[in-house]
Amino acid sequence: MTGRTMHQTDPTDSTDSTDSNGTSDTTDSIGTADTATGTPDGTGTAAARAVSAAHTVHAASGAAAMAAEARAPDTTGPGARLLRAAAVAATLPYLALKTAWLAGSAIGIPEGSVLLERTVFFTVANAVTMAMDAAVIVLALLLTRPWGRKVPAPLLLVPAFTATGLLTPIIAGFPAQLVLRALGLGADPAARAAGESFLHGWVYLVVYGGFTVQGLALAGLFVPYARRRWGSVWQGASGTRLPSPTGVAAGAAAALGTALGALYTYWAFGGTAWLGAERAAQHSAETGAVSAVHAVCALLAGWCAVLLARGGTRRPVWPLVAGWTGSAAALCWGLYLLVVPLAPGIGEGGGTPSVILLAYAAQVVTGCLAAAVLTRFATRRRIPS
Repeated sequence: MTGRTMHQTDPTDSTDSTDSNGTSDTTDSIGTADTATGTPDGTGTAAARAVSAAHTVHAASGAAAMAAEARAPDTTGPGARLLRAAAVAATLPYLALKTAWLAGSAIGIPEGSVLLERTVFFTVANAVTMAMDAAVIVLALLLTRPWGRKVPAPLLLVPAFTATGLLTPIIAGFPAQLVLRALGLGADPAARAAGESFLHGWVYLVVYGGFTVQGLALAGLFVPYARRRWGSVWQGASGTRLPSPTGVAAGAAAALGTALGALYTYWAFGGTAWLGAERAAQHSAETGAVSAVHAVCALLAGWCAVLLARGGTRRPVWPLVAGWTGSAAALCWGLYLLVVPLAPGIGEGGGTPSVILLAYAAQVVTGCLAAAVLTRFATRRRIPS
């Protein structure tokens, strides 16, 4: 997994503005007049109290309206309801596995796996990843319920960006691996056995299959939501160039993305230099498919950032969509791959070749730079948060 506009104008906003401007001026003038003339009958005080009471009633009615909207019946179309149900259902196998592991079960874990060691690292990792998958349920509801339109943009965009980044490589890479395996081009038995010493093979199918469904369902929900709430971001031409510092960031993202694209493409087509002996021995078309996905994401992140920074007369729809997807995938998966070697007993850590670690770090930097350009592009178009 896996942007947006913004902002749906609330009719109560203009009412609030009018009331506060108009009535505040009235209250001030009344109070000033009474003070100047020394009116003893307290007319100014009474007027101020009346205005204050009116504000209180208005605020209460606004809160009641928001509460009523939150309780409003679901008017989402059947397609969106189906996608929401699919996203929620797809989280259940993963949540069940994580719950079982946290409770001490060894389901899906073979004898001798490092996962059987009940370390603090694995306990925390299971709890965090379980919470992240549960957040998919909240995100699916947020994108389809009336109260979701009231959520501040950052509270939606950050988890949506993270979901895009973590799920996109799985959506693209996992089905490709299954096809390659079906064609007899998958990993050899020795490499597959090495993977199954960590988890049983069926666990990968269940978990990554669920992630694929989650990603597709959330994408189907997020796109129309973003169009309704933030459609003005990609309306009209891209506009003038972004300020020079943003252009420098875009250029750096493109340079790093190009270097990463070349490196991962080399690995995707069978190159084994800088992989280390163990990884080189396990290299296959399946691992090549994963490298190809990382190459595409890095290139999209860097060069879409350049397109947005340069501006122009074309609509920015595709640079925004592709740049959002590429930067999220580069950042989130790069960060994840940097954290995995820290796990005790996984056999990574100091055994990971330095070039691979540098590639992971470069993915993170590329994703951050490209995301900064996307953010600057959106804010320049005066999109409310």
